[in-house]
Amino acid sequence: MSASASSEPTYFSSAALDRACAGMAAGVISTMCMNPLDLVKTRFQVNQVPFSAEPADRSRLYQGIARRPWLFYMMGGKPVVDIVDAVRGIAAQDGLAGLYRGVMPNIVGNASSWGLYFLWYTMIKDYMAQHHSRGASQPLTASEHLLAASTSGVITAVMTNPLWVIKTRMFTSSALQPTVRPSAAGTHSATSEPGRAGLATSKTNAPIVYRNMWHGFVSTWQTEGIVGLYRGVGLAIIGVSNGAIQFMAYEQLKQWRSSAYLRRTSSDARFSEQQLDNVKLPNVEYTLISGAAKLFAILLTYPYQVIRSRVQSLATSHLYRSTWDCARITFRDEGLRGMYRGLATNIVRILPGTCVTFVAYENVSWMLRTAAARRSSTSTSEQHTV
Repeated sequence: MSASASSEPTYFSSAALDRACAGMAAGVISTMCMNPLDLVKTRFQVNQVPFSAEPADRSRLYQGIARRPWLFYMMGGKPVVDIVDAVRGIAAQDGLAGLYRGVMPNIVGNASSWGLYFLWYTMIKDYMAQHHSRGASQPLTASEHLLAASTSGVITAVMTNPLWVIKTRMFTSSALQPTVRPSAAGTHSATSEPGRAGLATSKTNAPIVYRNMWHGFVSTWQTEGIVGLYRGVGLAIIGVSNGAIQFMAYEQLKQWRSSAYLRRTSSDARFSEQQLDNVKLPNVEYTLISGAAKLFAILLTYPYQVIRSRVQSLATSHLYRSTWDCARITFRDEGLRGMYRGLATNIVRILPGTCVTFVAYENVSWMLRTAAARRSSTSTSEQHTV
């Protein structure tokens, strides 16, 4: 995440494009690693009835784990066992491919989102670093990082919302037509097991099953028009607060650690934004910093994700007249727990995913920066030789 001066060597035509490329690579890597947990998280969010805590109502796997209290609690208790059971249930019905249902729009969405986000974020940071009143020798403040992250987030959210609508709908429908059976919790399960991570549905109101991403786009456009493709965009814009808070926290923590490294070899008290960005921290520090920043942002902004998933999902969108109506009904019927449904799954999924993304981003970004510096040095040497 570098606000680079014009003198900094770049691999492509600008530092912003370098960061965009690094962001796209990080998005692809993290998506391939975390797609199964992302799938489970989305299904948990749109499920309207809590899964039964009674082992007798659950799958054989759940019962086997529950019979061993030491194993049950060592795994993290019910939230984590629910995740494991959900993964097993989806794999049992749809095979290994079922765990990667929706992976293409997820890859396209994540790669384009991270790429666009870092493109705009770097350009906005560059502008701020060059024009703020304190001079180029001073780093950006927390409020400036927050503003840069918020602005780039809004632009990216508007540009990529259709991809997330299709991803959510592919995640919340099965590639195979499920056998619909009532569960012990009173819902219907797409995995044909009581209390599993299926969707509330019925034989007369089953969600459309998209064969692939393009089929999803065409079907949505034909049946709902552009309104369907931009369903939940207001919530996506509100959700920018999550990324903005995360990036603000990440940047401040990263500046703190980078300053500590620079002070070991310099007597300066303050460093510029570019100097701080040019520090390569150990991967373990990127992991801890990104994880702490994301956890902070999740706890503050999670409810909007639940509401957005329910508004976008074909299985639940018909239940609500508007986004506000969805929030009101969810809170009325399910309380604060409903607003944080799937939180444990989200944390288990999102923290590793965030750490993978930022470690991959920082390393790809550093590789591009190093390659650009090496190319620039080689070109300069050849010019001197001539």
